[in-house]
Amino acid sequence: MTRRLLLSYLTLAALVLVCLEIPLGFVYSRGERERVINAAKDEAESVSAFASLSISAGRAAQDLPERAAHCAERIGGKVLIVDERGSLLASSHPLTASEERGLASWPGIAAALQGTATADVRTSTIGGVQYLAVATPVRHGVEEQGAVRITLPTRMVSERVHHVWLLLALGGLAALTAVAALGFVIARWTGRPIRELEHATHELAVGGAATPVAITKGPPEVRSLAATFNRTAARLEHLLASQRAFAGEASHQLKTPLAALRLRLENLENDIALNARGSLTAALTETDRLARMVEGLLAMARLDESAAERETVDLGRVCAERHRAWTPLYEQHGVWLALAGDYAGEVLALPGAVEQILDNLLSNALRVAPPGSTVSIDPRHQTPRTPHERRFPHRHPSRPAGPAWVELHVMDEGPGMTEEQRRRAFDRFWRAPDAPKGGTGLGLALVQRLAHASGGEVTLRPAPRGGLDAVVRLPAVPALPGVPAPRSARPLETAAPGRR
Repeated sequence: MTRRLLLSYLTLAALVLVCLEIPLGFVYSRGERERVINAAKDEAESVSAFASLSISAGRAAQDLPERAAHCAERIGGKVLIVDERGSLLASSHPLTASEERGLASWPGIAAALQGTATADVRTSTIGGVQYLAVATPVRHGVEEQGAVRITLPTRMVSERVHHVWLLLALGGLAALTAVAALGFVIARWTGRPIRELEHATHELAVGGAATPVAITKGPPEVRSLAATFNRTAARLEHLLASQRAFAGEASHQLKTPLAALRLRLENLENDIALNARGSLTAALTETDRLARMVEGLLAMARLDESAAERETVDLGRVCAERHRAWTPLYEQHGVWLALAGDYAGEVLALPGAVEQILDNLLSNALRVAPPGSTVSIDPRHQTPRTPHERRFPHRHPSRPAGPAWVELHVMDEGPGMTEEQRRRAFDRFWRAPDAPKGGTGLGLALVQRLAHASGGEVTLRPAPRGGLDAVVRLPAVPALPGVPAPRSARPLETAAPGRR
């Protein structure tokens, strides 16, 4: 922010200086040029008057050479005096024979012989004078007239103009330096509370303490913003503290009564009539469902309040562990549980997130899988390549071959979901109309939150054999150069009732 403010100050100051100094420089250059031209014209008029008197008195041959030399020495230039035919009367510098014969054709002299005074001025780009020659007629009779031509040196004029431009440039540079110093102070003063706000916001976003920001620095708008941030941060911290307290207290206050309620319902089983056993079983089922719902709510509350960093997780090991843990329960329901795929590698995820994701997906799959069907756990590598690179991989050897993502597929052969149901499946407490009893509507919502918190995503797709394909996409840990990925010893492992 300081750099942007300083750049805006310097840009504005440079624009003002350019709008002021460039016109000032050209005005000075024009004035200097006009002054030099007027001085040259006055000098030419003086020489012309002297030449007219000398010619009228018949002393041109004696007086004019001395006058031309004296004038040229005084002004540091060149003086030429010619008669009405263009013949040389006097010159302050030697001329060649061809130059003397062509004097009458020189532009300035030709115009002066016709009675017109001229000034030939050539300027440079920044307004300096590069060349200056003035010609004036010499009248010494009714119809007879000669001409005087004066050429002035322009070095001093150009030096003065360049000097002024240099002074303007140095003055502009000094002004920009002063503006930069003052602008830096103002930008730091303005940006300091903004940086403090940014730091405090970052700390609050990553789960740190809500440190109050000083509201005595900076412009009034920034102080008002800091005061609003302090109130918002304090309120947010209070809400987070209340949520933490609720999660901690609810874990004790809700689990114990539910466990006691289930125990009392089970104790009533021997004392209840046979025709009421169905209601007792339904009550026990609802108690279990309520207990699972409380566990899901507490898990989501803990996820909302946690700010854990992602860690490296061996996806293949986790898949194998959850496969072994869920196989006995799948066998009881007559469903096959298959672990497919090569070595899955390592992914980045929150601690325990992959285990919770697999448990929820496998629980949902078991609930809808018909007896004799198969549920598959299938991790797959996903290498980011363009279609052209996939078609011609040998043309792009510099692209990394390692996967950037790993997809974890949990596929069942159940009834599946419609497209509208798949869109709503991640809403809290939403359950499909034909879903089996016992669900809470929180499993997929928790899976989505865990996947997003781990830097990934989750989608639901139709499975190849019907049913549902739950795809969890997680960022992969890049493999070290030169270290080959190990191969899975069992590319396909299945568990089915009676088959070990």
